[in-house]
Amino acid sequence: MKYTEFNKFCKALPGTTYVMQWGGCHVWKVAEKVFAIGGWENDHESYTFKVSPWAFEVLQEQPGLRPAPYLASRGLKWIQHYDKPGLNDAQLKKYLKESYDIVLSGVSKKKRRELGLLQD
Repeated sequence: MKYTEFNKFCKALPGTTYVMQWGGCHVWKVAEKVFAIGGWENDHESYTFKVSPWAFEVLQEQPGLRPAPYLASRGLKWIQHYDKPGLNDAQLKKYLKESYDIVLSGVSKKKRRELGLLQD
């Protein structure tokens, strides 16, 4: 997946915002909370996303994936897709959507309602 497709996918998720920060990373947020990062590797695309504890245990052992530098070292369950074979595009999109859902689940109902992400 290239950054253009990554950005297009993340932009299509409801209530997301984009900022370029941390030395040129593509950072996607929902309710001002990060759910996906494109970047942190200089020679090729890399993607970082939040996962469930179970997925963290499984994914960190797969070639091309690793606990996300900085984030995982602080006990956070984030995985970085940094090399091949890693995940195919469909799998990566699935995990990006799951990351979005995990982050959104931690947002208050009031905030989700304000953002139009919660129906009454």
